[in-house]
Amino acid sequence: MKPYLALAAVCLFWGTTYVAIRMALESFPPAILVSGRFIISGVLLLAAAAARGAHLPSGRELGIAAVCGFLILGIGNGSLAWAELMIPSGLASLFITISPFWMVGIEAAFAGGERLHAPTIFGMLVGFAGTAMLVTPGLNSKNLGTDALVGFAITQVGVVAWAAGSIYQRRQPAKAHPVVTGAVQQLAAGLLFLPIAAMVPHASVVWSYRSAGAVLYLVVFGSIVGYSAYAYALDKLPVAVVSIYPYANTVVAVTLGWLIYREHFGAREAFAMAIIFAGVTVVKWQSRKLARP
Repeated sequence: MKPYLALAAVCLFWGTTYVAIRMALESFPPAILVSGRFIISGVLLLAAAAARGAHLPSGRELGIAAVCGFLILGIGNGSLAWAELMIPSGLASLFITISPFWMVGIEAAFAGGERLHAPTIFGMLVGFAGTAMLVTPGLNSKNLGTDALVGFAITQVGVVAWAAGSIYQRRQPAKAHPVVTGAVQQLAAGLLFLPIAAMVPHASVVWSYRSAGAVLYLVVFGSIVGYSAYAYALDKLPVAVVSIYPYANTVVAVTLGWLIYREHFGAREAFAMAIIFAGVTVVKWQSRKLARP
């Protein structure tokens, strides 16, 4: 029962982070938001792990966790935050949904990785066709124009970094518990983003309780609770079951974006989402079919 409750928490809380990021951006620039969020959550998680006497990574294991943390959480979430300056949070969540396409593509590029097969390529083409409905200037009903294209490109930089870091991390031996490794990744992402936050020009931070509350929510429910629940669910449940969370995240994000910010979501967006989900389903089904033998 507990693993399924953890998965439900991932589906809910990670889905809410899209609108929470948009709310936090009302006061905090993207780089400052990413750096501050992950430094706080990383310190808290590592302090709790040390107090419980958990094994902490060191040497090569620590270096790998830090690099992967910068890729997965730093660039991954940093790109999402920058994209949400231009596009609605619900649309950003739809763009993130195609991450399995990059996962299977990058996996195929690694030595010993599973090769791409015709059904997988077909599923990817279907998903990208749905995405094209959302990014093509003049076709998206919100008339976002080039902002949709730029926002899509930025989110895909983050998705590629997330996929590459995740695959590389999964291929490395590790003694630390996944939650502890995740804590190291969060702290590393926050610290490595400090110079970026200092160098990138941005407007002055305008404090508001609404944005500060959103940052606190991201720290507690997005990073600490959400990431820990994800690691626990992935350890206890089949990957095929855990992999449903991106679908639920998108539904939650789109719903909250409409409720809180009145982000447009019409028939075209719903049809595009259905096409993307269909493509992702084909890719996931084919991956499980090939892995079964």
